[in-house]
Amino acid sequence: MTDRRIIVRSNGPIRIEGDDIVLTDQDGKAFGLAGRTVISLCRCGHSANKPFCDGTHNKVGFDSQCPARDLPPPPPPKTP
Repeated sequence: MTDRRIIVRSNGPIRIEGDDIVLTDQDGKAFGLAGRTVISLCRCGHSANKPFCDGTHNKVGFDSQCPARDLPPPPPPKTP
């Protein structure tokens, strides 16, 4: 499997880098990415090309700092 990297850019999109990126909608239908090895996904909600970023975050002053941090462990599975 090829390494992929997902970068949350402060005040910007989520950037995905790697070979063979597969992005699907909620029904499992794949977006045609035309062989791209880098895509950026909108976080601001204002892109005219959702789910992809079109740079509108710069125009609307999107502000979201996302420094890396550790998540707490997931809850244990529920037992019947």
